[in-house]
Amino acid sequence: MAVPKKRTSKAKRNMRRSHDSIKAPNVIVEADGTIRRPHRLNLKTGVYRGRQVLPNDEAVSAE
Repeated sequence: MAVPKKRTSKAKRNMRRSHDSIKAPNVIVEADGTIRRPHRLNLKTGVYRGRQVLPNDEAVSAE
């Protein structure tokens, strides 16, 4: 069985664990107030990078 030769200090242990924390996801708030994740399609409006990708009820009725 592997046994460490020396005890790992609290500082070294905490430095190793510095990237293990849970971070809040990034959120983009659109001009119309809808919320989406970055680099994702806005499912409520069907818009991605300023283009209408998916037709929705509002977009279909406006045409």
